[in-house]
Amino acid sequence: MEVKEIKKDIFWVGAVDWTVRDFHGYSTYRGTTYNSYLMLDDKKVLFDTVKKNMKGELIHRIRSVIDPGEIDYIVVNHVEMDHSGSLPEIIELVQPEKVICSQMGKKALLDHFHREDWPYHVAGPGESVSVGNRTITFLETRMLHWPDSMFSYIPEEKLLISSDAFGEHLASTERFDDEIDQSVLMHEAAKYYANILTLYSPLVKKLLKKVGEMGIEIDMIAPDHGIIWRKDPGKILDAYSRWCVHEGTNKALVIYDTMWHSTEMMAKAVADGIESQGVSVKLLDLRVNHRSDVMTEVLDAKAVALGCPTLNNGLLPRMAGFLMYMRGLRPTNKFGVAFGSYGWSGEAVKLMNKAMEEMKFDMIDPGLRVKYVPDHSHLKECIELGRKLGKAVKNSL
Repeated sequence: MEVKEIKKDIFWVGAVDWTVRDFHGYSTYRGTTYNSYLMLDDKKVLFDTVKKNMKGELIHRIRSVIDPGEIDYIVVNHVEMDHSGSLPEIIELVQPEKVICSQMGKKALLDHFHREDWPYHVAGPGESVSVGNRTITFLETRMLHWPDSMFSYIPEEKLLISSDAFGEHLASTERFDDEIDQSVLMHEAAKYYANILTLYSPLVKKLLKKVGEMGIEIDMIAPDHGIIWRKDPGKILDAYSRWCVHEGTNKALVIYDTMWHSTEMMAKAVADGIESQGVSVKLLDLRVNHRSDVMTEVLDAKAVALGCPTLNNGLLPRMAGFLMYMRGLRPTNKFGVAFGSYGWSGEAVKLMNKAMEEMKFDMIDPGLRVKYVPDHSHLKECIELGRKLGKAVKNSL
């Protein structure tokens, strides 16, 4: 992959990971990138590094622009290992004057690498550092999505280097938003938000408000993963403004697992009831849909129906795992119902209800249990449950 000049004397020098398929439990079918940026001015500045096993690509690309030894500052916007894994080797090669990070970033670097001897410069929130004809202003973005996170903003270029915000896991030869299929781009951006940032939505909302109040002009957003937004950075900012309030659409999900197909029969009937109300519905069988793809659908759904049979007084493992994953991300502003088949105890519906209540879903029904195999009358009850959920969605929009 060639070095790409994204602004005058500012270069993408990162790495493309075509083969990664799992990112701590998040499926990355399209791979990812680890974006690093090199700015040439009176001071030469490298923004973030790359995953440890890809340091050779980073060094090669830096060398195609300048001798790495000419780099004066390294900015660490985020300490997570996909961005700082190669940092010790790069510092050894570069011998920078400063390693610029947030206060929490310094603590995280010490905890990860145990190097008291690095030339740390702790950037306070809103601090600006002159590098010649340009300045870098640092915006603390704590818990988006680690305590150490910060943005780097270059006002002279109206360029926001946004760390793990506004990115996607998407490997490509293209670097910019206007070079790639928009449906693919926005799907991967939504998947990234759903599986990484949903939990931090209140902080995203505050950040967007703060940026608006500060009057920061942005004509390019360069994230640490995926595509650089040069044609329409407002598109991803608008999407985040919707996603951070968990704005639901005319859409409901029936998410289920099944043992001997009884709960599956119920799921299809619930979906029929939802559809009868003019609400778009998707059936998502956890046996064939990865949890991170299901969470992507949850992002803009207004309602969720969970179905699972009872196993050993509890849930089937796939549903139990999905609920743990979803509860960790805490989607809100949803309607919820639960249903399931059982043999002799039937705790699954109660457990699913409890999980949704903990996420503050608006529970519209106590749930529906069917012993062993549903008959026609049971399926009519499932349809009615779906209708009830569909009506709630329609009445809320």
